[in-house]
This record gives sequence, structure tokens and C-alpha cells, in this order.
Amino acid sequence: MEERRALRRRIRWWLSVFIVCLVLSGLTAFPLVTEVRWLEELLGSAGSPVPEHVPGLMEWLGRTREGLSATDAKYPFVLYGTDWLAFAHLVIAVAFYGPFRDPVRNIWVIEFGMIACAGIIPLALICGSIRGIPFYWQLVDMSFGVFGVIPLLLVRRMIKRLEAYELAA
Repeated sequence: MEERRALRRRIRWWLSVFIVCLVLSGLTAFPLVTEVRWLEELLGSAGSPVPEHVPGLMEWLGRTREGLSATDAKYPFVLYGTDWLAFAHLVIAVAFYGPFRDPVRNIWVIEFGMIACAGIIPLALICGSIRGIPFYWQLVDMSFGVFGVIPLLLVRRMIKRLEAYELAA
């Protein structure tokens, strides 16, 4: 009985981490213009080694900031697409409340999340190439899928153990 409780606590802890990360990534999709400007200022500041060691990154950030600023100034409705991206992250985060409440019954949400994480990789490679996104930035985008699937794999394994306990009871 105590092992089941401990397993549920670990499942909820990992799901909480995953949900918080989804919410944060969603919320950060709203103020893109400001965030990119801040990131460029931070990485380009006097004490930063980035301009010297990774000039391509600074060039990419400058180009990105310029593109976002020009789009926001002249065609702000285009950025409405990133508002929907943010909303999607928030909605997906809500879906993970199901396994938080009843992990065994809602394991399909975990598996759905794992499939979504796997789908990030071909999306980043295909669409990134079509849109002219530098490969190193595609790697950053793919890392969300790679790092996102890790807690989901752990949670899925724990849910399977919890299920075995419940079936044995």
C-alpha cells in the first residue's frame, strides 16, 4: 500500500514538472518580440562570450529580432499564429491533469505526449529546412522533444507498475 502511494507521488511530481514546463513554454510564446530583444541584449552584453565564440547565433538572433519587429510593426496579425501556439501549449498542459488525477485510466495522455515529442523531430527537420532555420536552431527545437519524452517515459513506466499493483490487489 505504501509503495502505491509513493509511486503516485512520484508520478504526480514528474507530471507537475512536465505541466509547468508546458505552461512556461506556452506563456513565452506570447511576448516573442520582447523576449528575442532581451535575449539578444543579454547574449550580446559586454561580459558575454557569445559574440566572440558563437557569432552565428548572434547573427541569427539579430535577424530574428529584426524580422519579428518588422512583422509586429507592419503585420501584427501574423504573430497571432504564435498566440495560437501558446494557447495550444496551455491546452495540452490541461490534458495532463487527467493522468495526474487517475494515472492508470489516463495513460493514453502520456502516450499521446510521447508521440507528440517524437513528432517534434521530423517537424523541426522538415519545416526548419523549408523555412531556412539554421541547423543548430533546429537542434534546439528538437531538444524539446528529446528532453520532453524523458519524464513521460519515466511516468509511463511508473504507471505500468501502479497498474500491476492495482490488478494484484
